[in-house]
Formats: sequence, C-alpha cells, structure tokens
Amino acid sequence: MSTTTPNEPTTPDLTIDGRIATIRLRNPAYANRLSPADLDVIKEHIHTVNQQEQILVLRFIADGKYFCSGYDISSMAADSAPSATYFGDTVDLIERARPVTIVAINGGVYGGGTDLCLACDFRLGVHTANMFMPAAKLGLHFYPGGMVRYITRLGLNHAKKLFLTAQKIEAEEMLKMGFIDEMLEPEHLYVRLDELSAQIAGMAPIALLGIKKHLNLIARGVVEEQAIRDAVVASEKSSDMKEGALAWKEKRAARFTGK
Repeated sequence: MSTTTPNEPTTPDLTIDGRIATIRLRNPAYANRLSPADLDVIKEHIHTVNQQEQILVLRFIADGKYFCSGYDISSMAADSAPSATYFGDTVDLIERARPVTIVAINGGVYGGGTDLCLACDFRLGVHTANMFMPAAKLGLHFYPGGMVRYITRLGLNHAKKLFLTAQKIEAEEMLKMGFIDEMLEPEHLYVRLDELSAQIAGMAPIALLGIKKHLNLIARGVVEEQAIRDAVVASEKSSDMKEGALAWKEKRAARFTGK
C-alpha cells in the first residue's frame, strides 16, 4: 500500500468495484489514528455501502506499516470533542454493516483499532502484526460495544488479559486467541484478501447476508427465531435457490442475482 505525501488527503477513502467495496485508512504518518472527522467519513462510507444492494463484501485496508492506532486521543483535549463512545458507535456500525466485512491487518493495531478489526467478519493479518489495548493504562474506560466484541470474539480470559494488563502481543498469539483468522506473509496479504473477497462475493446474496446478520446477533445473545424462519422460507422461494441447485447438479459456478 502507498504512503501519503503532505498534499494528499488523509481521510478514509472508499472505492467500489462491482460487489466489493474497500475503505482505506490513509494517514500513515500518524499510524492511521482516527479523528472525529475521520469517523464521520467512515459513517458516510458505511451508509453508502449499505444502500447499494450489489455490494456483498466490504474490506478495510490501510497505508503504511500500521493498520490503525485507534481514536485520536489528542482530539479529546478539546471541549467540543465527542466522547470515546463516539468511536464505539462508529465501530458498532461496522459490525452491523450489511455486507460481509474483511480486514487486512498489515501491521500494528492498537486501542480502538483492535475493536475495528474485531467488528469485521474475517481478519487476515501478517506475521509482523502486533496489538495492545492501552485503555486502562491511559485511564480510559472502554465503551460497551467493544467490550462485548472482545468477549464474544476472543473469550473472557483473553479479554481480561488484554484489557487489564495492557500487554502487547505478537501475531502468533493473536492467531492462537482468534484475533487473526489467517496469518500471511506481507506479500501475500492482499492476494489472499482478493481471493477471499471474490469467494464471498460469489455466494447467494439472500442467504449470505441474512446468515451474517443473524450470526452476529446470536453472538450477542439475540435469537430472532421467527425472522430466521422467515428468511429460510424466503431463500427457498428465491430464484437463487433454484440456480444454486442447478449449478450444483451441472458442476458449474452459480450465477446468483439476489432475487
């Protein structure tokens, strides 16, 4: 990924290519920390993506040697600055995003940046990645959504270790605890990102997006049984179900339309 020059914009960028959208963090000079203005831009990007039905995958990537260092703590010094809960509200939107989300962790990830990663459905990382959660060390209580994600994704014991000690851990331990799903060499990170994106973008939209939504809800203890039953019936009546069955029989790739 490229680095920025002094005249280039540093706010997160959105690109859309068919069924795949990508949000790129592009402030490497400050380890891709996110200011309130950056969070506003990310919210706008998520709204844009959610409104476009053809988009099935949303990826997060970053410029430079760090993925994200979390909330711009210096911005909290201003009386008008929003609480750190504003960061959490933005990450909650990422978790609830309509498409399947993938993050490519290209290096160090810290503070709220770790929660952004946990909000994504898939987390790819390089062997040089590392992370830590400094909230307690800084005197900052963490926001609710992030604490839920830490526990539901990593488990209570790992969450306690990371939050209560502010210990920095390396990629191998991140992989073992489930923070990273796949660990890759740096030169393979974006190749694998493209492969996984294409694989998911080839799934049947009605089933794919419905299952993603309800898996996340179930992880939070919310089982919308009737809604799931209705989704099963809707998928069974869809043209995509017929196409999927026919493609399976004919041993070819299915051509799903989301109908």
